Amino acid sequence: MNPGSVVLALFQQADGQKKKRPAVVLCEMPKYNDSLLCGISTRLDQCIEGFDEIVYPHDIDFERSGLVKSSLIRLGFLTVLPDREIEGSIGVIAGERRRRLLDNLARYLQNVSKTIA
Repeated sequence: MNPGSVVLALFQQADGQKKKRPAVVLCEMPKYNDSLLCGISTRLDQCIEGFDEIVYPHDIDFERSGLVKSSLIRLGFLTVLPDREIEGSIGVIAGERRRRLLDNLARYLQNVSKTIA
């Protein structure tokens, strides 16, 4: 899968059940080229300002994303899957949006690593 693609994949929910949902391919992971996926939800109220991204219908990449309504790309909802477990691409987000997501995630992880004694 290509980075920035919006795909359909099975995500494990908090209750342990698996649910097919849209996700963004953030990047390929080393060695086996599995994809790091970020889950997408329509629950905009779960947005963490300055961390997550909301894709609105008026955004330049909305139509190309394949999403049908305003959607939240949740950086706290990550999984790694091999491509064979990803159903397929429904669209793509703008490169600048993907860059912001990766920057936000990297910044968060760097701050977490600073707190480790």
